[in-house]
Amino acid sequence: MKKLSLVPANTKIKFVGRRKLFFAFSAILVAASLALGMTRGLNFGIDFEGGIMIEVRMPEAGRLGEMRSQLGNLGLGEVTLQEFGSPTDILIRVQRQEGGERAQQVAIDKVKGTLGPNVEYRRTEFVGPQVSEELFRDGVLAVLFAMTGILIYIWFRFEWQFGVGAIIALAHDVITTIGVFAVTGIEFNLATVAAILTIAGYSINDTVVVYDRVRENLRKYKTMSLVDLLNMSVNETLSRTVMTSVTTLLALLSLYILGGEVIRGFSFALIWGVLIGTYSSICLAVPLLLYLNVSRGTEKAADNTPGGTPQAEAEPGE
Repeated sequence: MKKLSLVPANTKIKFVGRRKLFFAFSAILVAASLALGMTRGLNFGIDFEGGIMIEVRMPEAGRLGEMRSQLGNLGLGEVTLQEFGSPTDILIRVQRQEGGERAQQVAIDKVKGTLGPNVEYRRTEFVGPQVSEELFRDGVLAVLFAMTGILIYIWFRFEWQFGVGAIIALAHDVITTIGVFAVTGIEFNLATVAAILTIAGYSINDTVVVYDRVRENLRKYKTMSLVDLLNMSVNETLSRTVMTSVTTLLALLSLYILGGEVIRGFSFALIWGVLIGTYSSICLAVPLLLYLNVSRGTEKAADNTPGGTPQAEAEPGE
């Protein structure tokens, strides 16, 4: 039985030869993302801006669309609804109102008046500015700690050059993801932070797969030029990388289209993350090794070979 393959066997695409084009494109993406993040800013959700959370139990299921329409017309700003547990349990989030606690109570009364008397109110909370600031700080720290942990892992598993290449590619993915949210204006909340952490894990997984093949080929081909070796390593893992990305994207596109408003931002972030993570693993992480003086292990091979002569294999052509 013939195996399904989205990439032809024995591809010889010269990714490393186009590294200057990739580096320029990525530099523009990162610069634009940083500029937009500082000037336009992000559309922070209630988690980071503060607001009202009301947990209700409805007498019947299937009213989410109707409730979203009714509450959206109250003039309270951003209002989001989310089912959790059972279809009758709904979490309502209303952005923080201007005017202190009195204004928050007025907003809560408006919501209750709109929903009517047959609703069971199980919880009503107000997320103040101090709590939202703590959540934002914790979200930033989570991303920084994750990237630091990934750097340490790569550093121990490979040489330090691989760790530096991986963390540069990872920082590129995180910064450009934030830039996309600044451009689109999609709500940036705790779910988005979770998506960024997931993107980091996905991206580093792709990078480790390619780096493993690079390290294997560095030990195997002692006389091959580094450019040819890196190109060969990327092409040897290209089929696996593309297949993994495509199957993941199919699932994420289904979530984005059918999952509803609640997880649309989360799904969008993951879709972008898979695309940019695949790109950075192939077009950034590997070519960066050219400039990091990666060790080929020649001296170690010489010590283990009779007469101290390093083993070599024939170098494939361009």
